[in-house]
Amino acid sequence: MSAKLTILGAGSALPTRTNFPSSQILELRDKQYMIDCGEGTQIRIRQMGLKISRLGHIFISHLHGDHCLGLIGLISSFGMLNRTADLYIHGPIGISSLFESHINFFCDNLPFKVIFEEFNTNKHQLIFEDKTMEVYSIPLKHRVPCSGFIFKEKPKERHILREMIDFYEVPLSQINLIKRGADFTAQDGVIIPNSRLTTDADKSISYAYCSDTAYSEKIIKWIEDVDLLYHEATFAESEKIRAKSTMHSTAAQAATIALKAKVSKLIIGHFSARYNNQRVLLNEAKAIFENTILGEDMQTYEF
Repeated sequence: MSAKLTILGAGSALPTRTNFPSSQILELRDKQYMIDCGEGTQIRIRQMGLKISRLGHIFISHLHGDHCLGLIGLISSFGMLNRTADLYIHGPIGISSLFESHINFFCDNLPFKVIFEEFNTNKHQLIFEDKTMEVYSIPLKHRVPCSGFIFKEKPKERHILREMIDFYEVPLSQINLIKRGADFTAQDGVIIPNSRLTTDADKSISYAYCSDTAYSEKIIKWIEDVDLLYHEATFAESEKIRAKSTMHSTAAQAATIALKAKVSKLIIGHFSARYNNQRVLLNEAKAIFENTILGEDMQTYEF
């Protein structure tokens, strides 16, 4: 089973004709999770004809407008579409006080609840969990409290060897336990090791989102070996001083993080509006980490 990442906006604070501000949707195990909700998010959803009925959780990295100004419009539209499922918004401390008054004013009489769940951006911690997924915060280095996110699919069940199950006459009541790694005790008391009854489970999927942030090697230990990393690459190396002063990263710095973290693939994004041709950013990143691609608005990536 693969995951899908749809980028709705790969730009930074100033929208352009090709890049809206930050927002994306991760799809895994028939569920959808939105990451950031910049201005224009719902427009991109409409332009792409996306169905987001399975979207129950939105994760906001920080309270800069290009990462959260699309929330009110999206919530309002959900109300007009008669959504009934509760919507959970996970964000930095202070997000509820900032948005609740706006929701009460602009989105009166919603047919669903908007539930804010705040977390401390200075800590790496579990902030959401369901039957199939865990989401952890990643403290980032920015001008305001900011957090990245790592989405980790929970370990999958092992694959049953049907012929061995039949051979040892394993009762149906024991199958789920064996899938989870348990050995089996036969009627004569002999213990049949799980390795004889099953094969390894499929690899669990992991995805890390790191934007906005200055270069920080502290995050490497948390994102090591992920299948896909999205890391901001606001500037080229020629603007390295500006990147440092604004607490953003260059494309080369994003690639360096990907290389040191030994991730499988890197997507760069959060591009400054100054770059009409983003190939310069891609080329600088690929010179360090070959398996890098440009994040593009309205594109879906499977991994």
